[in-house]
Amino acid sequence: MKEKNVLHQLVNKISKLPGMGQKSARRIALHLMNDRNFLVGLINLLQKADREILNCAICGNLDISTHCSICSSTERNKRIICIVENISDLWAIERSQTFFGQYHVLNGLLSALNSHTPDSVKIPNLVDRIKRDNVSEVVIAISATLDGQTTAHYISALLSEINDLKISRLAFGIPIGTELEYMDEGTIGIAIKLRNIIWIIAMLWAYWILREKFIKSIS
Repeated sequence: MKEKNVLHQLVNKISKLPGMGQKSARRIALHLMNDRNFLVGLINLLQKADREILNCAICGNLDISTHCSICSSTERNKRIICIVENISDLWAIERSQTFFGQYHVLNGLLSALNSHTPDSVKIPNLVDRIKRDNVSEVVIAISATLDGQTTAHYISALLSEINDLKISRLAFGIPIGTELEYMDEGTIGIAIKLRNIIWIIAMLWAYWILREKFIKSIS
């Protein structure tokens, strides 16, 4: 069988990126071939990223040093740890500008099908860190998938043995701006079970509005 040429190999390699298919990969490959200056700049940047970007030795985030800016910050609460599945989830929470503790990236979820064990998703490292740093609260911010639920329950049961440790989890329910008739029964059921007293919601809503007005006033 004749070996595929370099262009086909490039398309196939690009198509393996998350969210990419063959059609999108072909468009990107053609763009790179038609703009060699951009291609060279991208190659140099990728090589620099490969050399300089590291995983944080504490939380698993990406940065240019072994201790990321979040773990090194003196303004973050080191006694509160938010547990996330991957780095993209960490970045999503950071964009919300509502959490000011530290993180622990699992880099996966428990899964018998995929042979993901507690050791492979860094749960023992999490337990050691909580005990070493005298952590007072962990926030489990894991997706509500089957593997996510399994992982969250496992972590909760494991950490419940640590004295004076508060274990919380992100609330699940109805997204803002969504109509009930379009929600599935499971989501509505969880929202009802996790319902809050109305004055708490009103206070949070007022805080959010004031916060947005303040950000706009200084921008």
